[in-house]
Amino acid sequence: MANARSKIASLIGAPTDVGASHRGASMGPEALRVAGLHGALTQCGLNVRDCGNLNGPPNLQMSPTDGYRNLGPVVAWNQTVYDSVYRELAADHLPILLGGDHSLSIGSIAAVARYCRENHRSLRVLWLDAHADFNTRELSPSGALHGMPVACLCGFGPPELLQIGGQVPAISPSCVRQIGIRSVDAGERRFVHEQELEVFDMRYIDEMGVRSVMESALRDMDSNTHLHVSFDVDCLDPEIAPGVGTTVPGGLSYREAQLCMEMIADTNKIASLDIMELNPALDLRNKTATLAVDLVESLFGKSTLMRKPLASTVKLATASTTKRLATAFSHEASVK
Repeated sequence: MANARSKIASLIGAPTDVGASHRGASMGPEALRVAGLHGALTQCGLNVRDCGNLNGPPNLQMSPTDGYRNLGPVVAWNQTVYDSVYRELAADHLPILLGGDHSLSIGSIAAVARYCRENHRSLRVLWLDAHADFNTRELSPSGALHGMPVACLCGFGPPELLQIGGQVPAISPSCVRQIGIRSVDAGERRFVHEQELEVFDMRYIDEMGVRSVMESALRDMDSNTHLHVSFDVDCLDPEIAPGVGTTVPGGLSYREAQLCMEMIADTNKIASLDIMELNPALDLRNKTATLAVDLVESLFGKSTLMRKPLASTVKLATASTTKRLATAFSHEASVK
């Protein structure tokens, strides 16, 4: 596989909030552009191509029908997203979906799954989110489809959404790793356990630390793995990222989020990305968009690492100094 940073990165705007409980995520793509996403990615060495914004039906804020709110518009938007993301993958580009609400990841990841099937590649999905997004119409208190994308991708949802991508289910729960979860409905929690979804919630992160979590989430990937990151900005603590529709206290801190992104970058395997649920209407002077761009820079290799490579340091050291250096590096990494 080509180095991710040697590819064309295609920005795909999806300005809609039809799947959300609150209005405003439709302005997310433009907020990310205003915050300098194009230039930031260029500085990371990517050849960036802005494909502009997709078009789809408006959000008429319809009441739920048969347990789903705005199902028709959500299907239409996801089909458009699917077509666009698959087109960029087929051209050997790295698609970056600018959301928009998180229901759009149904189309995005369905396209990635199809691409992986056709190219005989394994898929790993990192779902960074405050919510498991594993609801169904029977479990959801609102009927909002941005709370159901993972369930839909795994085969539980309306047929109109399940069939996007041509295979049901589009993915297996076994390829998903969820990080930062801290708000799950009671019935949804049971369903997550039944399907054996691998979830690293905030308590797990508190107990084990981000480094351990990311090592587990990134384990067992090989040279044939396509790594997709679905980054819901509400995975971050609202103290640093207020511009989201569903704030949940106790999210990832700035440094925790940076370490997540840096460790993903270290794998050199990221091949597609969603940036979701940014809501400028609830933000403060585009603070959340600016932070999201900063984190995406780290995801693509921006680093402040000041340590010398251990191998070159040890080469010049005595045997006793080597032992002290190795201990120091191990301790530094564990507390980073």
